Amino acid sequence: MKRTILLFAATTAACISYAQNQKVNIDINDVIRIEKTLSSDDMQGRKVFTPAIDKAARFIASEFEKAGLQKPEGGNGYLQEFSVIRPRFIEAAATFDGQPVELKNLIVVTTSEAFSIDQASGYEIVTIDPKTQLFSEAHKHIISGKNRLVLVDTSFAANFQRLTYFKRQMMETGNSTVFVLGNKAPSTFTVTAKHEISKAPLSNVVGILPGRSKKDEYVIFSGHYDHLGIGKPLNGDSIYNGANDDAAGTTAVIMLAKYFSQLKDNERTIIFAAFTAEESGGYGSQYFSRQFDPAKVMAMFNIEMIGTESKWGKNSAYITGFEKSDMGKIMEQNLKGTGFQFHPDPYPDQQLFYRSDNATLARLGVPAHTISTSKMDSEKFYHTADDEFETLDMTNMTEIIRAIALSSRSIVKGTDTPSRVNTSELR
Repeated sequence: MKRTILLFAATTAACISYAQNQKVNIDINDVIRIEKTLSSDDMQGRKVFTPAIDKAARFIASEFEKAGLQKPEGGNGYLQEFSVIRPRFIEAAATFDGQPVELKNLIVVTTSEAFSIDQASGYEIVTIDPKTQLFSEAHKHIISGKNRLVLVDTSFAANFQRLTYFKRQMMETGNSTVFVLGNKAPSTFTVTAKHEISKAPLSNVVGILPGRSKKDEYVIFSGHYDHLGIGKPLNGDSIYNGANDDAAGTTAVIMLAKYFSQLKDNERTIIFAAFTAEESGGYGSQYFSRQFDPAKVMAMFNIEMIGTESKWGKNSAYITGFEKSDMGKIMEQNLKGTGFQFHPDPYPDQQLFYRSDNATLARLGVPAHTISTSKMDSEKFYHTADDEFETLDMTNMTEIIRAIALSSRSIVKGTDTPSRVNTSELR
């Protein structure tokens, strides 16, 4: 009798899974084809500023075209082109209340070749206090969009010059940030600097599926398509294929584009984005976020490293920043009875919410979260040449893509709207 009951239960579970899969038409053969292409040796690790990443971008664009997505306005087809700035320092000088500031205590982060300000220039004077984190606070000021003179507490003297990291390459913006090591705000000041500016081109790949009744409300599905390129040989292999990181997420974005294009019932406009330069500073998502009003973005599903089983096994994944909006709860509700489960991020100490492209949109108040399965405390192939197609569980990965499609349906249809992220609580 027990055996009969167990057999019935197993059959019922299989039927539920099969029924859900019928509703969510994601072809595993297509998933395999796309993943294999993006993570192949031909793509040479998809490093930024190489012909290989351009090849990957063209492939993704061709898949968006097959899906029937619209091209974004102002782009080169599906390519959303922009540049990052690489300033080469020439000279700088500053005075506070008529006294010179030592060069070692001055860092000017700007995209201007010739920079000159004084107390009448309208720069806001702010501080970085000793009980805060130097680099996260500095980053906040740089991306604030405001011109600021930042006084860095002298307790950070040993690490102050490390802030020049932010000058290696940066987005072209209209604001500048001046860091001075010191605790006393000046009544008068002057700051000058000269840099030689060069530009390096990058491209996101973006496709749009217009909504019906709520076309001015946006839902974003995203993943990054760049990786680390070619590195030191390991067992004769020097290509960092990035099969899981993040060809897997990019594959999911393409498959979701095809799925929703065929479904044709999205009330909200869906934007499908393959970001560049996640591995080198998140520049792709930063540029992307400046192209629209973030208040119109109802949700962002960022997909990162879903090619391996999560710590809970198959048919499961986790959502970073789960507690920062109710998007995860909506997704869970939409999956009731399917056997698939989303969990809160089990690795809070690793700050994964801030380490992927969702963070840029979240800082603008968007309910933007990353979906992943990666066991970040034991992911042995992470950022190695062994992150190959053969290490992925393609059946489970396909189920995860189906779960994302199903769990997002009510948000795409406009019947559910996740709560906004409280930006004052973010670092």
